[in-house]
Amino acid sequence: MADKTFRLKIIAPERIFFEDDVAFVEFRTTEGDIGVYPGHIALTSIVAPGIIKIHTVSGEIREAALLDGFSEILADQVVILAEAVEWPEEIDVNRAKEAQIRAERRIQSEDGDMDRAELALKRAIVRQRIAK
Repeated sequence: MADKTFRLKIIAPERIFFEDDVAFVEFRTTEGDIGVYPGHIALTSIVAPGIIKIHTVSGEIREAALLDGFSEILADQVVILAEAVEWPEEIDVNRAKEAQIRAERRIQSEDGDMDRAELALKRAIVRQRIAK
């Protein structure tokens, strides 16, 4: 079974979020969505806010909010250095809603760093979507 799996390691600033052998993983990059099977060509990418779907060896699909970072994909392992990553049960939905409102206000007022406000909005939406 070793040739049908690869090692996935997701590292957040405060912890090793996930480390195990998996069958498939899919997540969002700045270039679009990507799916990785064992034997994938070597690739590095910038992670964009989105939902990561981890397909375990047992067939279970685990989802989490993956909010920025970098990935290194090799034939036998994927390492994601995440700025922030959260399981659904770790997300404070009310806080995410408040963050969305603040970001939308900043965007509407066109006051300040628009890129930062848009990123904050994307993060808040991803957190709410995964928490439901």
